[in-house]
Amino acid sequence: MNNNYITATQRFSRPPYRFTEASLVKKLEELGIGRPSTYAPTISTIQNRKYVEKGTVDGSERNYTLWTMSNNELVGKKLSEKFGSDKGKLVPTDIGMIVTDFLVNHFEAILDYNFTAKVEADFDLIASGKEDWTKMMKSFYKDFHPQVEEVSKNADRESGERVLGVDPKTGRQLSVRLGKFGPIVQIGLADEDEKQVFASVPPNFQLASITFDEALDLFQLPKDLGEYKGEDIIVNNGRFGPYVKYGDKYISIPKGADPMRVEMEDAIQYIKEKEAADAPIYEYDGLPVQKGKGRFGPFIKWNSMFINVNKKYDWDNLSSDDIENLIKDKIQKEIDKLIHDWEEDGIRVEKARWGRHNIIQGKIKIELPKTVDATKLTLDDAKELIAKNAPKKKTRAKKKK
Repeated sequence: MNNNYITATQRFSRPPYRFTEASLVKKLEELGIGRPSTYAPTISTIQNRKYVEKGTVDGSERNYTLWTMSNNELVGKKLSEKFGSDKGKLVPTDIGMIVTDFLVNHFEAILDYNFTAKVEADFDLIASGKEDWTKMMKSFYKDFHPQVEEVSKNADRESGERVLGVDPKTGRQLSVRLGKFGPIVQIGLADEDEKQVFASVPPNFQLASITFDEALDLFQLPKDLGEYKGEDIIVNNGRFGPYVKYGDKYISIPKGADPMRVEMEDAIQYIKEKEAADAPIYEYDGLPVQKGKGRFGPFIKWNSMFINVNKKYDWDNLSSDDIENLIKDKIQKEIDKLIHDWEEDGIRVEKARWGRHNIIQGKIKIELPKTVDATKLTLDDAKELIAKNAPKKKTRAKKKK
């Protein structure tokens, strides 16, 4: 066989393909799972429950070689490609992988793609009157319910624990697992006399891939960087991710940034950016008005009150009239929803959604049934309901020595 030239391209192994929202919908359609009306709620639910999150990594450049043989001469050419980008893709979180493992281990048949597609087909038959829905549900629950009972009684709690090795300083076990407030690194065991030592795992690491050295480095936090304008600057990792503590202020470190590499210059930049963002944009009734963006969208803050700014306003160019209208509307809404306010006892009764009412005392919120006339409630009634329905404080059982 004659040839003009032969090429050989260097290639690298690739991680599993990550779905975007659009490609996930396409895959669900191919598998016969769900309906168009259920795709958006399904994708929202897995994100709201933190099972997946949208990637933010742009990726990096790497070199590869393209070899070409022509006229008995071999020539290599250096090229580059982008790799590791997950921006906009749905990336499974630690809790998402642990929940999936738990469900696959205990409910493998339910998580099978064919099971879901069959149930959808059964629903179609029920809708067309060709199948009795009670028989279909009974045939499902006769096996499913006992399985749920068995798992709830006997299954161990999944934590995704990985033992990484032994801490060189103490000689105690070093491991990672999912804790109450997120992924953690742990030195020591629960049954040892010496207390365990914990460190939070930042969002840029995963339990399945974090290395021994990376886990050990996390115990270098909190890191004291020194003073700036008479206040201490400390870098640490917390429940909601890495942050810089400046005096009594907590400033989140940008997503993807490594807290271990944050130095004084970086911390000062984060502080200045935060101060600029928190600077008052207006003054109303002698109190400053600030603006920001939170998990529910843009807002303004006035007198410890957070006020959502909807799309009818130009967020970047709020006028004085816009700000005053937003504050006045919010104040009126707060007045309108208040039924009772016993200030001395710190108890109030407010309107809630769907015609219901809430009794509120500090962090305690008790929803009243529709059958209760909130306007006729007395302070004694409210106190009695709080005492009856407030969550009981948990007491830790003492360890047996």
